[in-house]
Amino acid sequence: MHNVGAAFRCADAFGIKELWLSGFTPTPPRPEITKTAIGAEEHVAWKKIEDLSRGIQELKENNYRLLALEQTDASIPIQDYKVGSQPVCLILGNEVTGIDAELLAHIDDAIEIPQFGMKHSLNVSVAAGVALYAFFQKFNNPG
Repeated sequence: MHNVGAAFRCADAFGIKELWLSGFTPTPPRPEITKTAIGAEEHVAWKKIEDLSRGIQELKENNYRLLALEQTDASIPIQDYKVGSQPVCLILGNEVTGIDAELLAHIDDAIEIPQFGMKHSLNVSVAAGVALYAFFQKFNNPG
């Protein structure tokens, strides 16, 4: 729940339109989320996605590009990713198991945060903050 609260704070910091929470991700109102979000969950729109297929369909119908923050054989380092004019939905997965294969089958691109240590793993809320900052820079300083 602390990671969810931190995700709300990151979303607020970078002006994210909306968070979609799915699977077993906890949702507000929860004291543990509020403790970390420090009230950001009251300022960032969010919704719980019960039907993943319907959510993907809605995003595709609204011309969103689906990006997985995931290390794959084809993932692009985030600093090399070129943003276009399409709105972006950045998908983050479980810290241990990553993004479900069912969802990975629908993504347009996988991006990864370069890591130079031994673990090649970040806490999901830390990864969210790094990625949102990188995209904030890309969308606000194109070229």
